[in-house]
Amino acid sequence: MSRRVLCVDDDPNILRAYVRTLRNKFELDTAASGEEAIRILAERGPYAVIVSDMRMPGMDGVELLRRVRETAPDTVRMMLTGNADQQTAIDAVNEGHIFRFITKPCPPDLFARMIEAGLEQYRLVTAERELLSKTLAGTIRVLAEILALAAPEAFGRATRARELVRKLCEALAVTTSWPIEVAVMLAPIGLLAVPQEILQKAMQNRPLKDSEKDVLESHPRIARELVSKIPRLEAVAEIIGYQRKLFNGQGYPPDWTSGEDIPLGSRILKLAFDWDELIQAGLSPDFALAEIADRRGWYDPKVVAALRRILDLQEGYVVREVRISDLVDDWIIADNIYSVNGTLLCSKGQPVTPPIRLRLRNYAINVGISRPIRVFVPLSEVPQDAEAKVPKGSIPY
Repeated sequence: MSRRVLCVDDDPNILRAYVRTLRNKFELDTAASGEEAIRILAERGPYAVIVSDMRMPGMDGVELLRRVRETAPDTVRMMLTGNADQQTAIDAVNEGHIFRFITKPCPPDLFARMIEAGLEQYRLVTAERELLSKTLAGTIRVLAEILALAAPEAFGRATRARELVRKLCEALAVTTSWPIEVAVMLAPIGLLAVPQEILQKAMQNRPLKDSEKDVLESHPRIARELVSKIPRLEAVAEIIGYQRKLFNGQGYPPDWTSGEDIPLGSRILKLAFDWDELIQAGLSPDFALAEIADRRGWYDPKVVAALRRILDLQEGYVVREVRISDLVDDWIIADNIYSVNGTLLCSKGQPVTPPIRLRLRNYAINVGISRPIRVFVPLSEVPQDAEAKVPKGSIPY
């Protein structure tokens, strides 16, 4: 157990007395001011206990202990002062969250016992945190392993998305990113409740019946309920619950939450999983970014901007729905194009050529084409009258 103690006082005689009486009992350091204490904490910390005088020039004891609480919350904070007025005690407790308030003069044996109590408190706090952290980490690992066995494809997507989530958190300067990184691994756990037949149809991008869509859309709610039962994962559960929510408020869950009221982690997960879906479908990063940009209202613009910084790509393409007569050679087909009777006319990713334009025109006149034509268009060639359309549907994982 750590027995490191930092004593702070502007009186050098008191500091020398600390050294004489405590150096054989504790790993003792001293500081002659609040500013010096902050520097020592940064260079030599952490300390198990810090004892500070109240009245000091510059930074007083209340301010020092308040700052220690922010930078080293586990350090046990104690106040020693000869000015034990009521307001001083109130400020010390409320702002510094001190463990003990000691008045001067304090007998050396009592002072040592107070520090021992502080060391025991530090041991209890850190031991509990270590136990909870190990238990939590073990629980998450077990759940992830279960998911890997039961739904390997969904787990694989979560594993791939995790690296992008980590980079997005860094690009967005997220200070506490672990709930988001845990959420990305546990987000697909609700899919274990979805019948395998429905899940396979969704993974293969085959049409779903309305009843099957309802079952599939329930998986974030199921995952949220499961994860919320694990202590300390309440924030993770909230992120998972909104993993499919669109930035404009549409999508699941069907509530009024929209924009920045949606948890940031959920907004990051939505983009990361959709990005993986596009890349796995064979799109290049350039075209995937164009597809993302075309989905107006789906994503937080700040998260999309972070993705663009990570990729170091310029938005060189946009997605447009165009008439056959508007097709231009070398534009790239964004979706498979079928006739109304199901014949594949052009594959996604093919460049437009004169024979392709002729083939599409003939089928449109004589047979019929089943859906509008979507293409990737270089920004420099975007027709002024071409309207951007929001893509229909998205695979959940």
